[in-house]
Amino acid sequence: MRAFLKKEWMELVRTGRLLLLLLIFILFGIMNPAIAKLTPWMMEIMVEQLAESGLALTAVTVDAMTSWTQFYKNIPMALGVFVLLHSGIFTTEYQKGTLIPVVTKGLSRPRIAAAKTILLLGTWTVLFFLCYGITYGYNAVFWDNGIARFPLLGAVCCWLFGVWVLAWMLLFSIAADTSTQVLLGTGGVVLGIYVLSLFPKLGNVLPVKLLDGMSLLSGNAFPKDYYASMGIACAMAAVCLLLAASCFNRKNL
Repeated sequence: MRAFLKKEWMELVRTGRLLLLLLIFILFGIMNPAIAKLTPWMMEIMVEQLAESGLALTAVTVDAMTSWTQFYKNIPMALGVFVLLHSGIFTTEYQKGTLIPVVTKGLSRPRIAAAKTILLLGTWTVLFFLCYGITYGYNAVFWDNGIARFPLLGAVCCWLFGVWVLAWMLLFSIAADTSTQVLLGTGGVVLGIYVLSLFPKLGNVLPVKLLDGMSLLSGNAFPKDYYASMGIACAMAAVCLLLAASCFNRKNL
């Protein structure tokens, strides 16, 4: 399993996907405070332009919360890119037939699935908290993170949402034949859960609530308000991974 895990890692590096994702997550981490820092300057330009039209804009207060708002707006886009680049994690192997010699040499299917899952979730975890750490660091330099309540819990909730999405992606990648089917399946599930979350009672317990980290940071919500959605996300992710393992054992390579 260790040798296969090393092979997967080398492929991630060799194909350039790791470098691309690294650049994207670092860029988003820098952009969050940068956009917040540039907001007053952009507003000054708008004030001058609107003043000629007889309109007036009030002064804009920029602080760490402005940067965190950008973080929670941008991280779903970073997750989308991550899913896009990993959607062929199994389907590409099926199409090329590269898993057949691996299984023939004696590596069991559960170990193959486990290695790919570990690398996938490990990469997501490192990249996510790299982006979070960059934003947190710049916020500490420019402003004060003390005004944000429960910043780490908010980040963990957002990270867990990513794990939930990736669990679905793994399931679809094992069951489907093409990356397009994987993206449609994963996107369909996320969209369906989002639509269901529009109902107030469901919205408080479904995984989509985990993206609402700003309510935690601003003090409009408390940790206990997220326990149900965290539990459901973990349970659904675990079921997806179990189904994925079962499906992979029956999959015709």
